[in-house]
Amino acid sequence: MRAPASAADGTTERQPFAKRIRQSPIAEILAIPDFRWIWLGSFASFTAMNMQMITRGWLVLRLENDSPSALTWAMVSFAAPMAIVSLLGGALSDRVPKKYLIIGSQLGNAALTFTVGMMDATDTIWLGALMALGVLNGSMFALNMPSRQAIISEIVPRERVMNAVALNNSSMNLTRTFGPALAGILIAFFSTALVFYLVSIVYVFSALSVVRLSASGVYNNSPRKSVIADIKEGLHYSLGDQTLRGLIIMAFMPAMFGFTLFVLMPAWAREQLNVTSFDLGYLMAVMGIGALAGTLGLASLRKLSRRGMVLIVISVIWGFSVVGVALSVEFVSAIFFLVVYGLLNSLYMSLNMTLSQTYAAPEMRGRVMSLFMMTFGLMPIGAIPFGEFAEIVGTGQALSISGLVMAGLTLAFAFVYPHFRRIQ
Repeated sequence: MRAPASAADGTTERQPFAKRIRQSPIAEILAIPDFRWIWLGSFASFTAMNMQMITRGWLVLRLENDSPSALTWAMVSFAAPMAIVSLLGGALSDRVPKKYLIIGSQLGNAALTFTVGMMDATDTIWLGALMALGVLNGSMFALNMPSRQAIISEIVPRERVMNAVALNNSSMNLTRTFGPALAGILIAFFSTALVFYLVSIVYVFSALSVVRLSASGVYNNSPRKSVIADIKEGLHYSLGDQTLRGLIIMAFMPAMFGFTLFVLMPAWAREQLNVTSFDLGYLMAVMGIGALAGTLGLASLRKLSRRGMVLIVISVIWGFSVVGVALSVEFVSAIFFLVVYGLLNSLYMSLNMTLSQTYAAPEMRGRVMSLFMMTFGLMPIGAIPFGEFAEIVGTGQALSISGLVMAGLTLAFAFVYPHFRRIQ
């Protein structure tokens, strides 16, 4: 018996698949125009940041004879302001339109990065100047991120916040796939100065994309006491809520011990694998591939139960993945553990941010998110003792210890804070 034409030409098989794609959570989120502009702006911003970070690291190694300690302190100069200025950024995002905070901070980053490029091109750059400009760069980033994250939950439905946060974070992880590799190639063929110039242009594009937002971001325009009072109110609210308090603790833990690998990656790669700038870019890209897979997977889920317990499990395995990378002495094993590492940290950070926005009151989201943005500033600060320790025993051994500490502290937290295991 002859099959129906629709079955014979395969349309009945293709149509359900196409329909599933159109009805997927990712498609639903991308159908929102404002979210598309936020995603595009995040993509440009994170491309610039990832290219800038790898280029700064390579420049420091060139200036300071491959010193892991100097590399750590240079990263601290960029990230430390986020541990302080992010509180101001969070308070401002609840007081003024988030859209304009994002635009202003991106243009500020463009100007500062262009300055670094000019100093590098004229051979007037030195570690102290790079660190000083890094402080200003980090401050701009701290003003930008609370608004960029908090505005997401204000332009998408509540039941799609997890998908939107994960998809927005996928832009960061996508750029981690090719951004460092592109920077490494450009450094090898041209110079670090050229990369800094390109980064400043990308920051400008990121600012222009946000201009297209129709929503400026919900904010409270009622009379307030002061910015300091707003910051105190945000701290009291976040730390006074049992769920938010647990999420903050679980955000700080990997910042202190799980991201040491990201900070010390150039030193570890040079020390154990003897990499070139090409190789370092590829290793960072491999880590980004794993991270991209994690965020896209999370963005595709319609529902995830027992999310507190999921975070605990991910955190423990994340710690052991750091140990796996640290002990790798060949590219094959390093690539495997870097993919796992990227997958786990992207799942963890996206899920943590989702829960924080879900459980925070709308008028407090900017200040709540600022506490989570502080973790980016603590990343290199947490790496300081491990960077100094690496000068004595080697970067691989120092990283192994940080991974084991993270896994152990997570298990201890799960035991003493049972409420967190019950978060849905």
